[in-house]
Amino acid sequence: QVQLVESGGGLVQAGGSLRLSCAASGLSFSGYAMGWIRQAPGKEREFVATISRSGGTYYADSAKGRFTISRDNAQNTVYLQMNSLKPDDTAVYYCAAKYTTAVVTHTLYDYWGQGTQVTVSS
Repeated sequence: QVQLVESGGGLVQAGGSLRLSCAASGLSFSGYAMGWIRQAPGKEREFVATISRSGGTYYADSAKGRFTISRDNAQNTVYLQMNSLKPDDTAVYYCAAKYTTAVVTHTLYDYWGQGTQVTVSS
């Protein structure tokens, strides 16, 4: 049974930082592309960042220069370091996994976590 468990969300002031973590179990983690997707109230899910099985990364324009995705295959964990946070970053952030060699720049992942809330106050 695949489980993705996010942590690290919370309330932060604009300009602050948060580091999200996603612990994966029940899958061969190193064989999966991992991504972070967010959903703000009343909006559709939005791709944020992804890291391929080989470590290649890709970011949404809204995340470039501020967010960094990384993975630790020994710990079966993917991270999202978020700096210079803005109120527009307020959303539920989901970790997701897809069994592929590709860089997955969309929201069509195979497995999803339950999400962690990030709220950025102005």
